[in-house]
Amino acid sequence: MRRGNCPRTPGFVSAQQVADLAGVSRSAVSRTFTPGASVALETREKVLEAATTLGYQVNDLARGLLANRSRLVGLVVTKPEVGFRAHLVASLSRALIRRGNIPFLIDTGSSEQEMQAAQAALFGYRAEATIILSGSPPASFAELARRNGQPLVMIGRAEADRDHVRTDNRRAAARAAAIFVRSGMNRLAVAGSASGTPSIVEREDAFVEAAERLGAAVRIARGSDTDYAGGQEAAAVLLGLRPRPEAIFCVNDLMALGLMDAARSRFGCRIPQDLSVIGFDDIPEASWDAYRLTTFRQDPEEIAARAIGQLERRLSDPEAAPSTVQLESVFIARDSAHLGRPDDAE
Repeated sequence: MRRGNCPRTPGFVSAQQVADLAGVSRSAVSRTFTPGASVALETREKVLEAATTLGYQVNDLARGLLANRSRLVGLVVTKPEVGFRAHLVASLSRALIRRGNIPFLIDTGSSEQEMQAAQAALFGYRAEATIILSGSPPASFAELARRNGQPLVMIGRAEADRDHVRTDNRRAAARAAAIFVRSGMNRLAVAGSASGTPSIVEREDAFVEAAERLGAAVRIARGSDTDYAGGQEAAAVLLGLRPRPEAIFCVNDLMALGLMDAARSRFGCRIPQDLSVIGFDDIPEASWDAYRLTTFRQDPEEIAARAIGQLERRLSDPEAAPSTVQLESVFIARDSAHLGRPDDAE
């Protein structure tokens, strides 16, 4: 190999720089890094050695664009840093990277201007596919994906004629109501959210329906969002009632943590002696000693794997009928709620 001085310029190492150092043509470098392409063994070894010396990496993005396949997959989500969504985004990113894709996070923001910028970014970069997470990204993202011919997977959403991965929110919420009633508690409440996302609405409605069917009285308070502050807002309403609820189902764990802290510090409630609390998601903080929250677990790794499966199915057969994968949530019994019967912990 012709060593000599190989001047470095600012920016990424180019294929031409590798060719110059190896003493071969630019096309020989391209063939070396193209699977199945024909290149002499001696030439390949020279190119690989030069590439290692220079720290060269193939520009997969440019290669994909030339082949009309960017390998980018857009992850569309509102507030990706919050609660369970943060763990799901991380699991999806890892799963996509293992598949050979490049995760492209699109935070929709909260204003119309932010949403328009997010849409421009997603479709301007010609993402290969789009995954829309639960939360509040508007339906316009799904419609634009359809118009652009993009495979689309929805997680925790309710749009028709799309590929979905969903958790059985209704069954879990109904079970929470049954656990409370079997424990002898009939003054129940649900801490919901004004965000009105599909998953949150399902959990709230199913809990109320099941509790009332079992003869319990139910009060509802909605925080401004499904976060810690929203849980504290719901606590201020529900624990100011007389008589107070005996048990509260929180539509997610972050709200449950905020509600529990407010119940103890502002209202003098002992948990579970004075107030039983059940959440939903099983985020890591739910198991902390300060909370020991009884909850329903969604597994972000399983959801991510099923979403990738839906994506691969759609890519292999673009004309296939829409498919829905529904997952069960697992009941996690800890210390924040009384369990009425031994089988409640199963």
